[in-house]
Amino acid sequence: MKYTSIVLRLLLSFAFLAAGSQKIIGAEMMVTVFDQIGVGQWFRVVTGVVEIGGVILLWVPSVQILGALLLGGTMVGAVLAHVLILGPSSMPALILGLLSAAVVWLHRTQVTMLKARLMKPAL
Repeated sequence: MKYTSIVLRLLLSFAFLAAGSQKIIGAEMMVTVFDQIGVGQWFRVVTGVVEIGGVILLWVPSVQILGALLLGGTMVGAVLAHVLILGPSSMPALILGLLSAAVVWLHRTQVTMLKARLMKPAL
């Protein structure tokens, strides 16, 4: 189980670091995609930051589930954008979303730890 998580997180890291950095630096393809979506270029940059932030969280002990949830949520948006606006090429986003969901499942015990941390009264 440990090695499955590591492999999945490595795959997600490579994919999202590549995509997120391309969004942040303003690669022509990413600019075009976000123009087609119609939400503005600021959303491209925010999406890139969220993707890279999600990758960082994938490697922080006891909060990997948060990174996977963040990346999975981003892929839900990507699938919707492809299905509703961009066209039928949603398969890469769907696969990345499923990989993110697998990481969430593998780290599901972190939910109770995070919940306990949030419920703990501040001193």
